[in-house]
Amino acid sequence: MNTQTLSVTEAIRTRRTVRHYRPEPLDPALLDELLELAVQAPSAWNMQDRSIVVVTSEAGRKALSAAAFGQPQPLEAPAVLVFVADPTAWTGANADIAEQATRNGAWNEQFLAKFDSRADYHSMRERGLLRENAVKNAMIAATYVMLAATGLGLDSAPMNGWDEALVKQAIGIDADAETAIAVMVAVGYGAGTPPHPGRRPRERAVFTERYLS
Repeated sequence: MNTQTLSVTEAIRTRRTVRHYRPEPLDPALLDELLELAVQAPSAWNMQDRSIVVVTSEAGRKALSAAAFGQPQPLEAPAVLVFVADPTAWTGANADIAEQATRNGAWNEQFLAKFDSRADYHSMRERGLLRENAVKNAMIAATYVMLAATGLGLDSAPMNGWDEALVKQAIGIDADAETAIAVMVAVGYGAGTPPHPGRRPRERAVFTERYLS
């Protein structure tokens, strides 16, 4: 099924953060396509150290709203996607990742050897950057979801304001687990489209060669 009607460029220009939703369920096929697009997001070393927990039940969404200090999006939107980052994913064998990449001709023997050594991950562990790396990869996937949702005629809202322990509890993760909650994204049909708040001129954000504060 492919119901996409907007180009990537159009989706970027028209996407809005929508905080209120109509009480309409999502077509399961549409949600399935959205998730298929989400897992296409890249990640460092293709480690895919991020997961998406899809919460559609009323009880689950109520728990997420409570974890988010009463924000209405989880209560109103028919689905909330919780992006979970796993800083420990690299410690597994992950043979399927290497086998698929080799089979597809994407990795040569030199790259495969580097993957097997996990040298970059050992370095990140020494510098305390494993969590940050996993969260970055999860955020890339979340961005894919928001743009894909717009392209599929859906609305979304990234949510960054919640108690991590309560979010973990709501989706069945031990509060002390090393996994991190990167972001939550509410998805559904918006109750109106908010106006674009505007962005600063590009000159305030884009520099050539050197950063200017």
